[in-house]
Amino acid sequence: MTDPRRVHVPAARVVRWFDNFEGRHGAASLTVTGGALSATASDGAQAVAHLPFDRSYDGPADPAAFAAATADPVRWGLLVVRRGGFAVAGGAGPSVGVRKVGRRHVQGKTKAGGWSQQRYARRRDNQARTAFEAAADHAVRLLVDELGGVSALVTGGDRKAVEDVLADARLREVAARRTSLHLALGDPDAGVVDKAVADLLSAVVVVTDPAD
Repeated sequence: MTDPRRVHVPAARVVRWFDNFEGRHGAASLTVTGGALSATASDGAQAVAHLPFDRSYDGPADPAAFAAATADPVRWGLLVVRRGGFAVAGGAGPSVGVRKVGRRHVQGKTKAGGWSQQRYARRRDNQARTAFEAAADHAVRLLVDELGGVSALVTGGDRKAVEDVLADARLREVAARRTSLHLALGDPDAGVVDKAVADLLSAVVVVTDPAD
């Protein structure tokens, strides 16, 4: 078997995805185990489909039923943080109800040594702290005040920066709803947010292909 790979499959494409899986690997047996829909094809390929937001699936071993469960509305939030940029979004179901993308300048590293290097390091830390405080302020405004809290939070970007933002006491309940999904994302912009929202609303399928 090869190393597993992950794919994000929107609810509307789940049934066709499993049809294509059988088309590539042969007839598959379907089971529901461990809260996921599993398929094992005649050539040994395996696919294990998980619902978004760490939800457990306990329905029939049928892609159409799994697709319907994937589309069940959840009040979700997205927090993406990197040095110098952040994005906050949230909604219920497939629509984005609140969104903010922000930029903050953070000083780049310098090769200078001694006192000058320390001065630039302090300046970078202060600028980063200001950026993280801005991200926390917008997360509170959008996810807590406007959305009224979330049932599931997906994060992305720099893990340490995300931790710094979620350490804000005002986000304690939001942070408690954090899911296991962390998206590897570049500096957030409108396109990055759109892709992240599509991924977090999708089923996560772990595919293991047979060895050559």
